Amino acid sequence: MRIRTLAVGLLAGGLLLTACGKEGTPDSSGGDQSGAASSAPLPTYPVAQNVDVAGSPVFAKMKAAPKIIVGAKDDQPGLGLKDPTTGQYTGFDIEISKLVAAGLGFAPDKIEYKVVDSGAREQAIQNGDVNYMVGTYTISDSRKKLVSFAGPYYQAGQDLLVRADDDSITGPQSLKGKKVCSITGSTPIQRVREQKLTDPGNIVEFQKYSQCVEKLSTKDVDAVTTDDAILRGFAKQDPESFKVVGKPFSEEPYGIGLDKNDKALRDKIDDILQKALDDGTWQKIYDATLGTPGSTVAKPTIKRY
Repeated sequence: MRIRTLAVGLLAGGLLLTACGKEGTPDSSGGDQSGAASSAPLPTYPVAQNVDVAGSPVFAKMKAAPKIIVGAKDDQPGLGLKDPTTGQYTGFDIEISKLVAAGLGFAPDKIEYKVVDSGAREQAIQNGDVNYMVGTYTISDSRKKLVSFAGPYYQAGQDLLVRADDDSITGPQSLKGKKVCSITGSTPIQRVREQKLTDPGNIVEFQKYSQCVEKLSTKDVDAVTTDDAILRGFAKQDPESFKVVGKPFSEEPYGIGLDKNDKALRDKIDDILQKALDDGTWQKIYDATLGTPGSTVAKPTIKRY
């Protein structure tokens, strides 16, 4: 089974909480969620010169370091995926991180990715372990008490991944009595628990989505829940084994996680994202990573605060 091979490779590649990785340059042809080459090419990001972000302590730290440290995911096809052989990172989130870095004056070879599990993101930002986080990080009021967010740069929605031959799960209302898996500290698993979509004893949590998908393939769980963009990536890799129910039941605006008190850097990154939305760069990134032929997507609206 193809997805099991991927999951095992990812797990072998490292389950450590904060595993550093080198910046990777994806194939110039780009790639969709299935891992196959996309017909849409990735755009290039001109590196800004003589950038200054007055009043930003994080930017000052970035300028003084050999490389900037970007928090990322490594097990999300189409969004943030690390090749266990080459160490290269690809996906929509990775491209957004490069776009932001270029707008701040840093070339791709000045980026070091640090994999941070969902439950540790706020701590990593607060500790200064990462300069900013780009990894399917849903903006929420509770998280804003601990960190700040630029964006959103993408609008997702919670959905369910099930086995292809399972027609018993048709949406959140049919999860009672089913074992549901997601990652520790994530918004989706909190929603399952708070809305009592299944019994507490049927909730299964891991540190990585690939672990949940592996348990789905072995029938140890009945559904994996998280944002639809992530789930569609896994389904496209092995459509004979998995499918997405296709009934999103939440709004998940992805933001770039930043130090809570660094408004100057947040405003600067919002400017970079807005320019990419306006000049077509954002659409090109989407087409080359998450897009499929004939698909359309609504652009997010930046929410400054």
